[in-house]
Amino acid sequence: MWTILHVSSVLNPTAPVGMRDNEHSTPRTHHHPSMPDTLWIDTQQLRVGLYVHLNLGWLDHPFAFSHFKITTEEQLATLRGLGLTRVQYSPERSDEAVALAVSAQPNPAAVVTPAAGAEVPTPPVAPALSPVMQAKQALMAQIRQRRETAERIERAFVATARTIRDTERLIYSQPEVALGHTTELVGRIADSILTAPDMVIQVMGEKPGGEEIYLHSLNVATLAMMVARELRLPKELVATLGVGALLHDIGKHEVPDRILKKPEPLSPAERHFLEQHPAYGANMAQRMNLPPAGLAIIAQHHEFHDGSGYPAQLKGEAVGLLSRIVVITNHFDRLCNPPVLDDALTPHEALSLMFARLQTKFDPALLKVFIHCMGVYPPGTIVQLSNGAVGMVLSVNTQRPLKPVVLVYDASVPRDEAILLDMGTEDKLHIGKALRPAQVPREVLNYLSPRMHLSYYFDASSGQTAGPAP
Repeated sequence: MWTILHVSSVLNPTAPVGMRDNEHSTPRTHHHPSMPDTLWIDTQQLRVGLYVHLNLGWLDHPFAFSHFKITTEEQLATLRGLGLTRVQYSPERSDEAVALAVSAQPNPAAVVTPAAGAEVPTPPVAPALSPVMQAKQALMAQIRQRRETAERIERAFVATARTIRDTERLIYSQPEVALGHTTELVGRIADSILTAPDMVIQVMGEKPGGEEIYLHSLNVATLAMMVARELRLPKELVATLGVGALLHDIGKHEVPDRILKKPEPLSPAERHFLEQHPAYGANMAQRMNLPPAGLAIIAQHHEFHDGSGYPAQLKGEAVGLLSRIVVITNHFDRLCNPPVLDDALTPHEALSLMFARLQTKFDPALLKVFIHCMGVYPPGTIVQLSNGAVGMVLSVNTQRPLKPVVLVYDASVPRDEAILLDMGTEDKLHIGKALRPAQVPREVLNYLSPRMHLSYYFDASSGQTAGPAP
């Protein structure tokens, strides 16, 4: 039976979307149970292979969806144990042979279709203490835990972003104090990342009102330390990596806003000015007494593996190991969160582009580690499941990157109670393919509420919280 979890209101989903008949068709709104292409059938005549619709509230049955194809005898037994005398099924979405066999049986319920606009009688619900409903009640405890976890991660993310903002304001007036605050913050994050048995990277809800530059820095640092964990780097190096990643763009404070925020293409002179920001940042980091490895990250975070980067056109291992990690996470976040939002790629598209067309620009071994950590379908990716449902990848366990948690659209489920499927518990359900937002109806995107700007943070399952207490 499918595992059911809940999503925090942090994600602020909005309205329902279309289901797919199969993973190659185009999205469409699924049929309401009273529509003509559904027939009634006696529950004792249900078979594996029928696509059924339950006229029950989502909390009144133990399934993840209120409409689905019966695939196991266990599901069949559970359906018959709900206390319903009849249900509706869709012949066109059922296995053809099964639908034909059912239609040939003498079954008065199967040929009775309510008239258009007629009120559909509500079937009786299962007793409150039936085994299937006891199981659903037990899952509600997991629902509450998931909500609390999402809210805790969001609070830690917001607090960390604000700390970065406040720290960077001290860079000019009290540079060594700024470095101390940054080092302390990164130390807490590194402790949490390195000591947790499992780490979950989660996409955030709405951005917390801070400037984008701080969110970008936090994304780059979080993802870089995730790679460092996978590489089993020593704690001291992870801390240095985190500090350098958080401060990698401080040189942009020396670049005028008219260049940073210019919507039109930059002139050659303006481009040259912007491309000096790593050098400006390195000079500022020297005033902060940043260690050499951290300073190198700031100076080298735009140096590509093939020598096509800037400002020094360094090549290969002339770029330090920690810098090469930040080059990857920085470029990924810029592809997902560019200055012009219309140019934004989905996380799945960004990884595909980096691996297929930009591979020479990155250390190949480190790029593979990053892709492994993020998973084939990184957080924020809109996906279609093998049963036709559309959802958004909410989080990826770095130890099981192919088994993410997916926030699923279902028109029968209120948006503030949206279903979360943990793919790690699904034997028969898998992700069919990634979808571009433009391929999905607007109501799907409103329901799933993917951010305009994607931000990533993590949950260390040991119980430690990343970042400062809110």
